[in-house]
Amino acid sequence: MDIPKLDYRKIGLKVGLELHQQLNTKYKLFCKCPTILHEKPSPTTFKRYLRPTMSELGEVDVAALFEWKKGRYYIYEVHEDNVCLVESDEEPPHPLNMEAVEIALTVALMLHSRPVDEIHVMRKVVIDGSNTTGFQRTAIIALGGYIEDEDGIVRIQTICIEEDAARKVGEKGKGIQYRLDRLGIPLIEISTAPDIHTPEQAERVAFKIGQLLRMTGKVKRGLGTIRQDLNVSIEGGEKIEIKGVQRLDLIAKVVAYEALRQLRLLQLKNEILKRGIREEDIKSEFIDVSNVFKNTKSKIISRVLKSGGVVLALKLPKFKGLIGFELQPNRRFGTELADYARFWADVGGLFHTDELPAYGISREEVDKLYEVTGASKEDAIIIIADTPERARRGLEAVVERVKMAFKGVPKETRAANPDGTTRYMRPQPGAARMYPETDIPPVVIPRELIEKLKKNLPEPPNVKYEKYVKLYGLSSELAKEILKSYWLDLFEKLVEKFRNKVPATLIASTLVNTLKYLKSEGVPVENITDEVFEEVFKAYAEKTIAKEAIPEILTWIAKNPDKTVREAIKALGIVRISVADVEKIVENIMKSNIENIKSRGKKAFKYVMGLVMRELRGKVEGRIVAEIVERKLRELL
Repeated sequence: MDIPKLDYRKIGLKVGLELHQQLNTKYKLFCKCPTILHEKPSPTTFKRYLRPTMSELGEVDVAALFEWKKGRYYIYEVHEDNVCLVESDEEPPHPLNMEAVEIALTVALMLHSRPVDEIHVMRKVVIDGSNTTGFQRTAIIALGGYIEDEDGIVRIQTICIEEDAARKVGEKGKGIQYRLDRLGIPLIEISTAPDIHTPEQAERVAFKIGQLLRMTGKVKRGLGTIRQDLNVSIEGGEKIEIKGVQRLDLIAKVVAYEALRQLRLLQLKNEILKRGIREEDIKSEFIDVSNVFKNTKSKIISRVLKSGGVVLALKLPKFKGLIGFELQPNRRFGTELADYARFWADVGGLFHTDELPAYGISREEVDKLYEVTGASKEDAIIIIADTPERARRGLEAVVERVKMAFKGVPKETRAANPDGTTRYMRPQPGAARMYPETDIPPVVIPRELIEKLKKNLPEPPNVKYEKYVKLYGLSSELAKEILKSYWLDLFEKLVEKFRNKVPATLIASTLVNTLKYLKSEGVPVENITDEVFEEVFKAYAEKTIAKEAIPEILTWIAKNPDKTVREAIKALGIVRISVADVEKIVENIMKSNIENIKSRGKKAFKYVMGLVMRELRGKVEGRIVAEIVERKLRELL
């Protein structure tokens, strides 16, 4: 199903963004551990169980309660060089990292926000295991502000700093394994008002905020260092939280698909009411239909029955065709019911009669299912095959979700899928999840600090553009491209580091044009780190390689990310050669092809260049080769 051309203003689309960006500080937010990550596991681990607790108002957060009910335990990996007793929750947090505070205040001032007078750290209940404490520490740094967009001002609501969560690295049964290296890395969270009204605007505003963050030169880069959460609603719908959109180019699609999902759910509600179905018609009456499938060819059901499980059925009066009602591409109302069943009962999924016969379930078994349940041809039937307890709880979750369909769009937290669709993640947390952090005293922000930061704010885009064109010699188009590039801060760092040794145009063109070309050729450019670029341009500055070798080296490194630039140069055999050697090679090639050259006359230049560059590509700059070839041809002819 293609995305229909919706009139987003007409359906009342509102979007708010929450951007979480890792800060590139020396230490973590509440200790002196460095902000580095490990790709290899650590043999040192410990095990924990987490439990929800009441807030100061005597309430238990609903989302935390349901995570606890899953009965999970957590294994934590510890690397001793970047994890201490703070991350393990064996000692209180250290004082707030003021480097992180200053970066966040700088961003706040760039967004015209008002810094708070005192920073008060809060605890936010999170018991999915990603925080050993059972909560995440967060603090408001600034309020208000705005960012300009073509479609109008988008207001900023809050700017916070908070600790990043641990990394999930494995799951087995009820055990989940996390690596603690990421836990505690400072994050800045920027939340906008719901002033965004089209999918394209959402992506554009996210890019602009990301660009502003990169201009500070104080943020980390790479997959997982920035995450965008979205709050999306349409008129008549609900504010839906969508978590974990890591790719900027996915934002517009996620917003469009969520607007479509809510619109389709409202249409589903109207169809339910049109059919005269009442909420009280949906009853938690489950029928054991295991005998219907005693000789089934369905591998899933057969496996469940052989292990002592059952098949339970739920009849939904007059729902025929509605379970298969499409909400998003390849996601139907039945998919949402299955998401709820998985979350609440830990079942593998469900079958429904709008999609049967299929999956090894025969037409005869479907007919028998209708007969045993006493359903009419206007009804839909849902079945779950699992242990008696899980199957019952799964169908109870289905009943609850079906009843929500009578109201339209249920309020919930969803997770983004790689294709831009979303899936049910958990109930939305309430206000009970936030309470004061008692281990960290308030931090007063001196007026002098704000004044100092104001005087040292990063250059705005228009000033950078002028500098790139007039000082660095970039073309107008290349300057614009690097300004909106993901690599903006790295560009400035490399230009400064290799001033007068590597042309700024070469650095910019490599980061913008070369990477774009390599990506279009299927090269996994995401494997290329900042350090690789630094080493490549260092090799060029030392005249070890020619600029023509750069794409080859980057391609080789992208495909061999555990190797070094030095190893790439050796493997590719592209060590730069002297001008004298180039002249000898040109002379030899011309001697071997003298008749062809003479027959071409003045048009022989391209012919000779092609032959020479076949042998010298990456070992010497094409400009030098062209000068030598042109001179040698002039002498010959």
